[in-house]
Amino acid sequence: QLQLVESGGGLVQPGGSLRLSCVGSGRFLDYDAIAWFRQAPGKEREGLSYICLSNEITYYADSVKGRFTISRANDKNTVYLQMKILKPEDTAVYYCAADLSGSAYYWPFNQYEYNSWGQGTQVTVSA
Repeated sequence: QLQLVESGGGLVQPGGSLRLSCVGSGRFLDYDAIAWFRQAPGKEREGLSYICLSNEITYYADSVKGRFTISRANDKNTVYLQMKILKPEDTAVYYCAADLSGSAYYWPFNQYEYNSWGQGTQVTVSA
């Protein structure tokens, strides 16, 4: 079973930046892809960004395109989400998730395609 741990959340002013980390342990290389999701109070979980671990193809939701960047660290067990120009509406709990089968390539922002989830990290954007 893959264990995922997110970190890097916090309080930031509008227009600021944060970098979230998702560290995987266990059989990380058995997984096909990692994605970032978020969930704000009273809202459904939203897919934000996806990276295929074998070829590093990436996808972004329209809501974060141009502001967020997903990348894989050199140690290969960490995936980052660099967030810039943060807005109050970005406030949410951010989760990373791992896809074992590769099916998330076709539905990268469908949460049911993912097998393992982290516990989440809170991001609050407020003046």
